[in-house]
Amino acid sequence: MAEIIWTEPALQSLDEIADYISLENIAAAQQVVQKVFDRVDQLSANPLSGREIPELETSIFREVIISPCRVFYRVDKEQLFIVDVMREEQHFRNPFF
Repeated sequence: MAEIIWTEPALQSLDEIADYISLENIAAAQQVVQKVFDRVDQLSANPLSGREIPELETSIFREVIISPCRVFYRVDKEQLFIVDVMREEQHFRNPFF
């Protein structure tokens, strides 16, 4: 089982997404955050289950889609670092380089 480590930028991004959603629907914002945490917890058992990031030709980073979010992470031995979260409809920016 890989240890899940959330980076501060990833938590901040998820918080910003939840804040935006909560402007219209607080319960929906809470559900999105819970879905993200539940899916990320599942990665600890199978860290390579996420896909390679299509916008990057070669990368050590992977992603999982938890609508309406894309969660970016990397695996380093027995640790899984959540490095960023963004909304699916946003244009991809390469936060890793």
